[in-house]
Amino acid sequence: MANEEKKIWGIHTQNDNLFLKENVIAIGWPKMGDLRLIGVSRDAFKDKYVQVYPDAKKGSVATGAGMLYRFCYEIQIGDYVVFPSKSNREVNIGVVDSDYIYDPSQTEYVQTRKVKWLKHMPRMYFSQGALYEIGSAMSLFAVKNYADEYMAALDKGFQKATAVNDEDDTVGATAEDIVESTKDFILKELSRQLKGYDLEPFVADLLHAMGYRTIVSSQGGDSGIDITAYKDELPPRILVQVKSQDSDIKETTIQSLRGAMREGDYGLFVTLSNYTKNAQKYLENTPIIRGINGTELVDLILKYYEDLDEKYRKMIPLKMVYIPVPKEE
Repeated sequence: MANEEKKIWGIHTQNDNLFLKENVIAIGWPKMGDLRLIGVSRDAFKDKYVQVYPDAKKGSVATGAGMLYRFCYEIQIGDYVVFPSKSNREVNIGVVDSDYIYDPSQTEYVQTRKVKWLKHMPRMYFSQGALYEIGSAMSLFAVKNYADEYMAALDKGFQKATAVNDEDDTVGATAEDIVESTKDFILKELSRQLKGYDLEPFVADLLHAMGYRTIVSSQGGDSGIDITAYKDELPPRILVQVKSQDSDIKETTIQSLRGAMREGDYGLFVTLSNYTKNAQKYLENTPIIRGINGTELVDLILKYYEDLDEKYRKMIPLKMVYIPVPKEE
């Protein structure tokens, strides 16, 4: 690629008119003031961010300070910018035309750079993979995976050579990325919000959504049995043990569940993590105990999400959407 030394940046805004009419790109954080007065290191930006936003979480400090630093110092004149505008559903591609400019006349987007827009194109001209990459949740990010496609969009005749006329072979990968991102989000929220005993009533509610009657044991009681479940009024009884630990479950832990079971009982072990090889082998050889790991738990949550208690749906907010998938052969 002729412009391989030039980086390609993706950027989002809530003010399409500012970008398109004023020929600028910009990010917010007005309380940070003129970024050139902070210093030329990432650590200096982090320190300033904490000073200005003392209640910011550790992760948001690193993310916010990093974007501000990149906008001020890493973006170079001549770099390319890809901006998806929501108001007209177009992809706008331009080239950075100035160094960093602090514009205090703006209410929100005070951190700015001049840009020369080169092309404004309908989203339909790009592959699903390329559109997914610029759908990042971050305000400013590097475009890497589909950089060549955006550069090719600047060539004459690009419109005739795109997915408008050809089947989009990125659909499968994009759909898989969306699904995996959703699963990652669910597992992280479970781990963050339902550590320890808090995971037990959630699992009980999930079992209830699946059609089971459940009784949650008092904390620390019933020989390590956390939930007792029944499919109907009659046996068999299902004894459930729940673990929210990050480390994999060992064989001895499952054996403790087996020891609490009486003849005719079934066992269910639920963990956010996984099982050691010996534990997996033990489960294979003990068919009356079913093990569910974090990945399988998430699959069940997605399947029975609509029937979960409202407080858990608020804890793990999901929206039903349709996503494109590859056509069956």
